[in-house]
Amino acid sequence: MYMKKFTLLLTALAALFSFSCSKKSDTVKMGTNAAFPPFEWIEGSEVVGFDIVVSNLIARDYGKQLKIVDMSFDGLIAALQAGSIDFIAAGMTATDERRKNVDFSEPYYSSKQTIIVRADTNNVASVSDLNGKSVGVQAGTTGEIYVTEELKNISIKSFKTVIDAALALKNGAIDSIIIDELPAKEIVKRNSDLKIVDDDFLTDEYAIAVRKGDKELLDSINKTIRTIKENGVYQKLSDAYMPVDGNVKILTAEQL
Repeated sequence: MYMKKFTLLLTALAALFSFSCSKKSDTVKMGTNAAFPPFEWIEGSEVVGFDIVVSNLIARDYGKQLKIVDMSFDGLIAALQAGSIDFIAAGMTATDERRKNVDFSEPYYSSKQTIIVRADTNNVASVSDLNGKSVGVQAGTTGEIYVTEELKNISIKSFKTVIDAALALKNGAIDSIIIDELPAKEIVKRNSDLKIVDDDFLTDEYAIAVRKGDKELLDSINKTIRTIKENGVYQKLSDAYMPVDGNVKILTAEQL
């Protein structure tokens, strides 16, 4: 009787294993925060942007279909660790603190932090002039980390998206914003009552994040990054999403 039950148990386990293998997903899930142009934003009903095209190329090279999961930036790493997503492409800076929880790809973009103020502001020429003022940041970003650790005598207000921060600035709820350069340029381009303060105070590098130890996916992502830099695709994306004249062109992976 014991042997019969044991045999049935082995049979059930074998069937379960076979079922699990046969159900291996044909999609790879990318987590992002689609309020960070020109890297990711919502156009109509679609999530578009530089990171979206790169992610589609990553998925294609990995032999999967891409599924985009839009969520708050400060929840991305937790979602990755929980297995809700497979990688993060969200203009995320590869900091030492984040490396404790995720593995990062090779850098794919170099950026810097930028200050935005209202256009009629005349007393902010550098980051040191923010003393005594209120500063808006996006929750979980490098900008938030910087102002928290480096700036004193300021009032910090965190927002879910940079767009929310921009609205607060326009409405007078805060005095300034610290965010990444390209999203800052996009916000100012769309809001003539805001301006950028030209001050180089912090540079950073964006990378793709995967779960700790996911070497197979990480190796594939790094291969894609190297390939698009070598074959001219990266330059085409840069020309489209970061044009000198400011007129962004939306591309798809199929066009490259």
